[in-house]
Amino acid sequence: MINKSKPVKDLKVIDEEAGGFSLSQIKKFIDEVKVEATKIVWPERKVTMGLTAVVVILSAVASLYLGTVDLLLGKIVASLLK
Repeated sequence: MINKSKPVKDLKVIDEEAGGFSLSQIKKFIDEVKVEATKIVWPERKVTMGLTAVVVILSAVASLYLGTVDLLLGKIVASLLK
């Protein structure tokens, strides 16, 4: 009779496939993160401040608009329900 089952893998390979991490893998990962972090190009402070101001202003305008629409629709619905 021929056994057609799959061969048993080495226990170390099974551990790594299951998500087990060794200290060498963690150190390698941290080293790769450090290398990638040096490749980041940060915008200048002036650009960052300008874009932040745009976001704050647009957020304020949107909140005022939505608040006004909510208030008006609330009054319209309240007058219709009277």
